Amino acid sequence: MSESATKRTKRAGRDPETGRFLPGNGGGPGNPFAAKVARLRGALLEAVTEEDIREIVEALVEAAKQGDIGAAREILLRTLGRPIESDLLERLERLEELAEGDD
Repeated sequence: MSESATKRTKRAGRDPETGRFLPGNGGGPGNPFAAKVARLRGALLEAVTEEDIREIVEALVEAAKQGDIGAAREILLRTLGRPIESDLLERLERLEELAEGDD
């Protein structure tokens, strides 16, 4: 093991042989905002009903029908997903042919 790796393992409270954390190592602090985001997400889920979502989607669909490109894009992305390149299947087939030729 290199000298710098040994220094890192000592500083990090790791076993110098395996590099694994030693017992009692609490690990890092984690994401400091995760708890707040979880609370906000919970509050949002409590505040918004299924009927609210239904009305929002209906308004989005109506806006798309009236020509709102952003609304149409949002509906299509959320329901169909991102469009794939039209030649993707052709490229995949070509790659498969090339891979089979290597055998």
